Amino acid sequence: MLEYASYALVLLALGAYVLLDGYDLGIGILSLFDRSDQRRKEYNELIATAWDANESWLILAGVALWAGLPDAYATVLPGVYLPLVVMLLAIVLRGTAIELQSAAPGYRRGWGLVFGISSLVATVCQGLVAGGVLSGLPHRGGAFTGGTWDWLTPYSVLCALGLAAVYLLAGAAWLQNKTTGTAHERAGRLGRPLILVVAVAAPVLGFGLQLADPQHLRFDQPLRATLFGLAVAVAVVCAAIAWYGFGRRPDWRPFAAVAGMEAAGLLGLVAATAPVVVPPDLTVHAAAGPHGSQLFLLIGVGGCIPVVLTYHLYAWWVFRGKFAQPPAHTDAAGPSDTAAPAEQAVPAAPAAGDGPWVAVATRRVLLTLLAVAVAAVSQDVFGGVRVWIGPVGIALFAMTALAVWIRSDRRSAAAGEFALQAADR
Repeated sequence: MLEYASYALVLLALGAYVLLDGYDLGIGILSLFDRSDQRRKEYNELIATAWDANESWLILAGVALWAGLPDAYATVLPGVYLPLVVMLLAIVLRGTAIELQSAAPGYRRGWGLVFGISSLVATVCQGLVAGGVLSGLPHRGGAFTGGTWDWLTPYSVLCALGLAAVYLLAGAAWLQNKTTGTAHERAGRLGRPLILVVAVAAPVLGFGLQLADPQHLRFDQPLRATLFGLAVAVAVVCAAIAWYGFGRRPDWRPFAAVAGMEAAGLLGLVAATAPVVVPPDLTVHAAAGPHGSQLFLLIGVGGCIPVVLTYHLYAWWVFRGKFAQPPAHTDAAGPSDTAAPAEQAVPAAPAAGDGPWVAVATRRVLLTLLAVAVAAVSQDVFGGVRVWIGPVGIALFAMTALAVWIRSDRRSAAAGEFALQAADR
């Protein structure tokens, strides 16, 4: 029975990822179609509070699949390698754009464009991965035996479009819940048309699954048909609640309804395909790892989930309520500025690029080599090889890293980067 617990853990992590990272990916896509730089800045600041925590569920899902269902992992990963790598690169670019946009004064259209396009690319790749897996991946003996482009099917393209519509709907619902002013009004106007798009996409994907999935779904089984029908009914009710809630108070109602739609859709998919994990015939039992690995997984990852949930709840509590853009600072000098004595002036910190270019290039090369050394140490120590480096090398590596850390802190202190009161003045 442990294999089904591992399967449930994978589904829980994937469902949490779709729910939490889905809305901020949807907001990123919505930013591409918004002409207001002020609203785009609000979107970015709203996502900057939680995007990294939302993506942690994707890591938990990957770890649970790798340890709990290794044969499924060995089939899915090489089978969808190309869209998966593109998705990860898009997520990296997206996180970079969010943080740099948040740190910049005003709105930077270049980073805003990177944020929107990378959100769209990540969403499309996730849909292609899901559709490619549901279309069936050729495998033998727990290993993928197909070609590079087997994931690209008509159904995977439909899944990519459908997932984009679902994420857009979740993004609009979250914007109504968290914003005010024109962003709030725009989200309320977008909600109902997006519900219609999702309502069209859902039956298309449902009937398409019957044609694309090579395992011949058995809806003649009473329990399977009942669970699938119940999931469809819950999704329809939630869609009706979301339809009524868009543009009306309370603002949290559409997002709660959309979350119910997403959960019902996932449960309906499980009811239609279980116990098969990778069509046409790789089941949960056949893909399961050893008993000890699954027990370790349930203890380790299962113990991490309450911590991650606690972090989410704390972050939601800290950033509860409506998002408010902080007031812009003006350069106009007030009376207190003119009365300040000259000796209280804070010297400006030197620019990052004032040093010689040779020193900058050398420092970056050394940091790159340091990252390579980290990978080598990880391979040798955790892989049990210990060919490249021994205990003495590890000690020297740690001392070098500590010296670089102390030197960097001393340079930052000399530049005044730690003088917070001075920076406030």
